Amino acid sequence: MTAMLERLIDQGCGREPADLVLKGGQFFDLVTGELVASDIAISGERIVGTCGSYEGIQEIDISGNIVVPGFIDTHLHIESSLVTPHEFDRCVLPHGVTTAICDPHEIANVLGTEGIQYFLDSAEATIMDIRVQLSSCVPAAAHLETSGADLPIERLLPFRHHPKVIGLAEFMNFPGVVHKDPVCLAKLDAFQGGHIDGHAPLLRGLELNAYLSAGIRTDHECTSAEEALEKIRKGMHILVREGSVSKDLHALLPLLTERLSPFLALCTDDRNPLDIAEEGHLDHMIREAIACGAEPLAVYRAASISAARAFRLMDRGLVAPGWRADLVVIDSLESCRPRTVFAGGRLVEEALFAKRPPVAPVGLGSVKAARIQAAAFAVPMRTEEVPVIGVLPGKIITEHRRYHLPAIGNQTGVDLDRDIIKVAVIERHGKNGNHANGFVQGFGLKRGAIASTVGHDSHNICVVGVSEDDMALAANRLGEIGGGFVVVENGQVTAEIALPIAGLMSLTPFEEVRDTLKGLRQAAFALGATLHEPFLQLAFLPLPVIPHLKISDKGMVDVDRFALIG
Repeated sequence: MTAMLERLIDQGCGREPADLVLKGGQFFDLVTGELVASDIAISGERIVGTCGSYEGIQEIDISGNIVVPGFIDTHLHIESSLVTPHEFDRCVLPHGVTTAICDPHEIANVLGTEGIQYFLDSAEATIMDIRVQLSSCVPAAAHLETSGADLPIERLLPFRHHPKVIGLAEFMNFPGVVHKDPVCLAKLDAFQGGHIDGHAPLLRGLELNAYLSAGIRTDHECTSAEEALEKIRKGMHILVREGSVSKDLHALLPLLTERLSPFLALCTDDRNPLDIAEEGHLDHMIREAIACGAEPLAVYRAASISAARAFRLMDRGLVAPGWRADLVVIDSLESCRPRTVFAGGRLVEEALFAKRPPVAPVGLGSVKAARIQAAAFAVPMRTEEVPVIGVLPGKIITEHRRYHLPAIGNQTGVDLDRDIIKVAVIERHGKNGNHANGFVQGFGLKRGAIASTVGHDSHNICVVGVSEDDMALAANRLGEIGGGFVVVENGQVTAEIALPIAGLMSLTPFEEVRDTLKGLRQAAFALGATLHEPFLQLAFLPLPVIPHLKISDKGMVDVDRFALIG
């Protein structure tokens, strides 16, 4: 260690050539907000010199460009990108995201500790620094849905001191915290003094105080500036989210100021490869925020140094001597177009990814649902109003609506004039074969069906459709391909993607997933779908830890009251 420190010191003061020097550019000083013309000297993984002239064993001319710290995605589920951690690494690192803080909650709900271990093994192999938070709520709501696994605190503790583990992941069961559920308290007690990530949509007032008193420090579920400001005042670090479905950036932009930026960070939670290809990742958020009037200093702080401090990653987030050499070379602060990326001092290029050790896939054959008939999707006629899930575009929050629906014989039918179609959840873990039917408004479908094994949080089969025959075909096809997304029209599968790793992730490169998603989206639009991202919207319909009406394999659920109502 002493020899290494001596070498760092010698290179920092210029007595020895640095391993790598970026010459001719400027760096964005996130302390003062200035653009500083300077060489940047790097030794191994660490920056050793700025604000001076350096010689290097390797020198790269970045004249005319600006260096900013690598971006940190503070909350995401890599599974929702539909690719493996290795492919996520290839897909996102060139966009400047050098650190990703993930919760393997999705694969953990299917496979339990096997899924967490798969992510830890992957995190040790990737170029990007992937940090893992231990999934706190598996299952998320056992009395409302059937998951593939159960993770009490005893199964989490063996992972706690793994070098890639940050702490306890998003604590979604906020009613359990407020009402002192013993299972919740056991998990919170075990992680006191460490990082505990939050998940508390619309939680305010005294109940928020109770939740924060348990040591929870972050939240990515704020959908209004008023809600976020209350949480900031009460000591929370707010993770501003802009993903493929959940889009809260514009609502929270008034808070993205120099004064509040130390208490804000950025996250995606989540983006699929198609949206990443078309728009970008955190670089897209940065561009959008600045274009809408946010101060560049505030935005870049939230993307790096503020994020690092929120999660106790004290070695990164600034372009300064002694800090980790996670660097993004961009053409301008406003455009935020990454030209070159360095991860731990390594130039990011395809050859670097080829050197990573592979990690064997897990969870193959996880879709164990029995074949289903069209008649299983029938809903008996009701004379009273029927509960309907109301989709809000760009939100995972839904509305609890009620309508009188037309009768077809002795069955309740869909109402295309009001955009109300059927939705069903089918248990797929081979535990009980549960099946629940309901209605949803807002997808725009005029015919056919869409089905998925990506259904937060327990990842049962979720299918929406106009035709019961097409719904049955779509659900059964998922079993044949080992999970994924399927689009059916008039008795024919018109598009599909196989996600055989736990029914969540593809075995193919992200480029192939991206291209397949284009065909899926077009097939969904051909059915009349009006949502920009119908598949991830479908994936969130069963999510019981978000307020309002949901559907699970145990029935229609009013989550505001946590009561089965159908």
